[in-house]
Amino acid sequence: MAKDLLIGSHVGMNGPDYYLGSVKEAISYGASTFMFYTGAPQNSYRKPLNELRIEEGRSLLRENGFDESKIVVHAPYIINAANASRPDLLELSIKTIINELQRTAAFGASILVLHPGNHLGAGPEKAIEVLAESLDQVLANDGTNVRIAIETMAGKGSEIGTCFEQVRDIIEKCHHKDRLGVCLDTCHVSDAGYDINDADALLNEFDQVIGLDRLLVVHVNDSKNQRGAHKDRHENLGYGEIGFDALCHIANHPRLKDIPKILETPYINEKAPYSDEIRMLRDESFVENWKDKYLA
Repeated sequence: MAKDLLIGSHVGMNGPDYYLGSVKEAISYGASTFMFYTGAPQNSYRKPLNELRIEEGRSLLRENGFDESKIVVHAPYIINAANASRPDLLELSIKTIINELQRTAAFGASILVLHPGNHLGAGPEKAIEVLAESLDQVLANDGTNVRIAIETMAGKGSEIGTCFEQVRDIIEKCHHKDRLGVCLDTCHVSDAGYDINDADALLNEFDQVIGLDRLLVVHVNDSKNQRGAHKDRHENLGYGEIGFDALCHIANHPRLKDIPKILETPYINEKAPYSDEIRMLRDESFVENWKDKYLA
């Protein structure tokens, strides 16, 4: 029997099967969880829920023993609920997050991953205040129990949330702390300067600064760039600067046993690599040159 590991990947949601197709894709990879967007990641247009074959997907999840509470939704990238300079974008971002929370609940999922946003020249402190105010407005009006997982960022451009202290400050300034958590992305935190090779020290620091009880999701990605590069370019497992051993240790760490681990590594020749990456993490064994079959 395969090792019990709460691991999956990003999956698509396209017609004609939509959510049913998302679940089928995750099953085909040997996953036990997955992450999806409820529409295109680059805009706020969303198909009506009644067109997305949600109940069929949820039924297939149950048949295959998935824990629905560990399924993850990712908010679209266009959101910037931390910006103080563009009121139009701020208003759109707040409305979009509320809509995404309601859609997440309709799928039976309970975690929405959110990029904290960019300060656009106003400075991190101001952006953190604006984001906290935006999140309070969102969480007072969405009418769900879905938790928002604020993603740790690599530090490119004017991103906020690039260190544990900034993420903690966002949460601490909110009145609705009970519905806020964190998504730790291994590529992002490495690019931000943290050492992924010492998982125990990393998790201890996270626990001291934020609290491990707030960790809701881990994105398991290798990085094309060296530690501290502030670039944010994902790489396939074992082919980047972090390396397979460190990522495998994170994925299998006993303190993270009940937290969904999600792969967002690149497609290879337009083919998803997730079956192989999931298998290697479950086996805790790297297969040399595993990418070659995708390149043939």
